[in-house]
Amino acid sequence: MTEALSINDVQSLLDSSPFNRFLGLHVESMDAETGRIAMRLPLRPELERGGPIAEQFHGGPVAALIDTVGDFAVSILVGGGVPTVNLRVDYLRPSGGAFLLGTATVRRLGRTFGVVDVEVTDPEGRLTAVGRGCFGARPG
Repeated sequence: MTEALSINDVQSLLDSSPFNRFLGLHVESMDAETGRIAMRLPLRPELERGGPIAEQFHGGPVAALIDTVGDFAVSILVGGGVPTVNLRVDYLRPSGGAFLLGTATVRRLGRTFGVVDVEVTDPEGRLTAVGRGCFGARPG
C-alpha cells in the first residue's frame, strides 16, 4: 500500500472530475486510518426526481453518491483512485431535503479488492439508501 490521501487530496480529486464537480460533492469528514469517509451531495434542480413532489433526489445521483464515496473510502487507504468492480444500491425511502450525506466504511481491504458499505442519510438523519461496493485495491 502507498501513502494515504488527505482530506484536501480527496477534495482536489473530486473537483478534478467534471462529473463529480457537476454533482457538487464535498468531503465532510474522513478517517484515513479506518477507511471511513463522508461526502455531502447538495440538491439542485438537475438532480431532482421531478413530478409533483419537489425536493426529492432522482435515484441516479443517489447511486452516484454511493459509488463515489465508496470508491474514495478505498482510495484514501491505497493512495489513489480505484475502479468500481460491482455496486449494489437499496433505496429505503425517498431521498429528500437540501442535501444527502453518504458515509462509507471499508469492511475489508485485500490485495485485489476492497468491500465497502455506504449509508445515505437526509438532513434529518434518516437512512434513505444503503449500498455495498466492491472496488479494486490498487490505484489505477
